[in-house]
Amino acid sequence: MKSIKIILVICALTITSNAVIFAQMQMNGNNSMMEMKKDTLKSVKNKVNGKSVKKDTLKSENDNLVRKGLINLKAIDKNKDGKVFQDQMDFNVISDKSGICPLCGMTLKEVTLKEAKATLLKHGFKVK
Repeated sequence: MKSIKIILVICALTITSNAVIFAQMQMNGNNSMMEMKKDTLKSVKNKVNGKSVKKDTLKSENDNLVRKGLINLKAIDKNKDGKVFQDQMDFNVISDKSGICPLCGMTLKEVTLKEAKATLLKHGFKVK
């Protein structure tokens, strides 16, 4: 009977230690994935329309994409095609050119002025 108890204790310890090792592996794997995502985002942010850009230029261009206060969509639509590029998560990030959101790193999606206005109003932004 004692030998069965000893075997059960050994099994329990083995299972527990394997669970801890597995959890550590998962955490290390997630950290590696996060680092890879950060590196990828950095490389994407350092390119605009496929061209390498200095970080200062990229920062100033991206800062201009975040719209505050009363948003004038017609003024943003410089080429007058009735479309803009808008982030699908940070709705006040809008440009007349394709690009990357400086807040979340997502690619801006092309939408009509009407769609952009509806999205902004739905999420509490003021639109002219």
